[in-house]
Amino acid sequence: MSQPQAAAAPVTQFDNFEHGFPAGFGPGGWGHLAYAIGIAFAAFQIVIAAWNVLPSQVVRGVHVGFLILMTFGLVANFTAKSNAGRALGWFIGGIGFLCGLYQWIFYADLILRDGDPTTLDLVVGTVLAVLIFEGTRRLMGLALPLMCGACIVYWFFGQYLPAPFNHRGYAFDQIITHLSYGTEGFYGVPIYVSATYIFLFIMFGSFLERAGMIQLFTDVSLGLFGRTRGGPAKVAVIASGLMGTISGSGVANVVTVGQFTIPLMIRFGYRRAFAAGVEATASMGGQIMPPVMGAVAFIMAETLGVDYSVIVKAAVIPAVLYFASAFWMVHLEAGKNGLVGMARSEIPNAWKALVDRWFLVLPLAALVYMLFEGFTPLYAGIIGLSLTVTLILGASIVLGLPSRTLRYMFWIGLALIAGALSRNGLHIVPVSCVIAGLVVLSLLTRGGRATLVACRDSLAESSKSALAVGMACAIVGTIIGMMTQTGVGTVFGGWVIGLGAKSLFLALIMTMLLSILLGTGIPTIPTYIITASLAAPALAKLGVPLIVSHMFAFYYGIMADLSPPVALAALAAAPIAKENPDKIGWEAMRIALAGYVIPFIAVYSPSLMLQAGDPMAAELGFYGAVAYSTVKALVAIGLFGMVAIGYLFARMTPAERIIAFVAALCLLGEFQYSDWVGYALALALLAWQWRQRSRSAAAAT
Repeated sequence: MSQPQAAAAPVTQFDNFEHGFPAGFGPGGWGHLAYAIGIAFAAFQIVIAAWNVLPSQVVRGVHVGFLILMTFGLVANFTAKSNAGRALGWFIGGIGFLCGLYQWIFYADLILRDGDPTTLDLVVGTVLAVLIFEGTRRLMGLALPLMCGACIVYWFFGQYLPAPFNHRGYAFDQIITHLSYGTEGFYGVPIYVSATYIFLFIMFGSFLERAGMIQLFTDVSLGLFGRTRGGPAKVAVIASGLMGTISGSGVANVVTVGQFTIPLMIRFGYRRAFAAGVEATASMGGQIMPPVMGAVAFIMAETLGVDYSVIVKAAVIPAVLYFASAFWMVHLEAGKNGLVGMARSEIPNAWKALVDRWFLVLPLAALVYMLFEGFTPLYAGIIGLSLTVTLILGASIVLGLPSRTLRYMFWIGLALIAGALSRNGLHIVPVSCVIAGLVVLSLLTRGGRATLVACRDSLAESSKSALAVGMACAIVGTIIGMMTQTGVGTVFGGWVIGLGAKSLFLALIMTMLLSILLGTGIPTIPTYIITASLAAPALAKLGVPLIVSHMFAFYYGIMADLSPPVALAALAAAPIAKENPDKIGWEAMRIALAGYVIPFIAVYSPSLMLQAGDPMAAELGFYGAVAYSTVKALVAIGLFGMVAIGYLFARMTPAERIIAFVAALCLLGEFQYSDWVGYALALALLAWQWRQRSRSAAAAT
């Protein structure tokens, strides 16, 4: 086994491990232990995804067991000061693994005695709850455990509160049974999604990154936009958007793509805070960019009971608009400060990059195709992963062949085999046989053996990357379990509905503030789950399409990662830019200003998310309404960009920025003729700015 990187005195960028551990798996034998368990975890997930050999409840239990084991073990590896401390961490993690295994060992018995737990059941359930809370605290800090802990306290003592906050009261055994067994607590929908889709897509992204996808995205972005005005910042936006299609993690995008783009922007004249803010804004957009969407898309699909492709289709136009708004912001900033693009000699050829590495796009294209054709995300993910591994291994084997003719023959032969296997549909057994054959061939070449080691490293790294998401999905089951048993969610929903009866806009503002407030302290996934559980059903009762209401909650949970005082994306960008995180956070909010309004536009124009119920559909038809709402959104974000930057063709006065702001609000409004007022003001401002540009040019000459 290859040596995992050691880390005797680890240092992280945050006060917890929510957005990643240091490189490697820990010092000495402890690192080897974590590495081996990571591979075992990944292997278990692949087997489950490919063959579905265990009941769902067992899969969830073992998945949670692995999460607890690796969380306590890795945290101890990187923080304990002695071997005794590391041994204690792994021992506690081992107890957690046995708690998860308990679901497998006593699977039939637990079904038979559902609602009548034994003493051992209650002990195991209680220990599981304690370890999930403590593991999440060690991994992410106090915010999420405290919030879930408050739900536990309410669950136990809520009967003593005055109406309408009280509930009928529940005994200890009822709470533990509901929380630690069944499918409405720790083992609810979020952990089911984590144990199936999320882990698989994290692995998919990890293998694509290992294959060189980041470099391909960067080269294509540089080739297309590097020479344009303010080109380096536009490269950051496009590269992060492309990277978001496979990573789904905003902070991961910052620390990967940002290592290149932030210094590049600074070198070409952008202020440090602005450069880091651009990368933070663009990177957080990766969570709303299909097909991965920060794993929330999978949870949303399961929660709403719709096909995954429905969620992806709803997210496409808003995601493109988000990145268009960021692109527009950096274009205006470059014009305002006279920033130029890169020299031709400094940028690669985009077409050549695609020609040289076109095969890297195939797995992503196949994944998107299968999702839109109605295949399950699990099936699409395992086939996409298989195709990625096939390409990686095939490329390493080809490098060992002595002539170009043999290389062409190899790829043609592999394509013919794949075509023969797919004539009657792709099945996992023959696909596995092809991969096994490639593994054997790879063992015969030096480059092939190195590639196999890299693939093995990707398996272990995937397990490591899945911990934060998985533990968040587990602990947030506390909130779901409490709400399903006590019904307290209806109280908050009643408030939103009551407020919305007077003004839907105020109900949306309340939901937005709730999402941002929660998101400043906890990760995006639990923020979405909590807000969607509380507010989304209420918004749906006010006439907002259900998918739009869930997307609304999701978007502002993401925006919280750009909002000070926490602004995790800004924290990740700060050491790269060598700038204060708060300054970066405020710049990121300014750059993302246009993005903040997209969900509001979607509420009043549901066709923006390809949903029925748009008022314009009666006049223009469904696709006409889609086109109209998209154009209106583009104009609105264009106006908000002018407000934020203070520039279009020339520097804008405060009065011009106020007019732009009023015009943008009119396009968001719902009163009679509001759109036409907004368009009229926008055209007048456009003409005035063009005139100012002509005057400035004349004065310069």
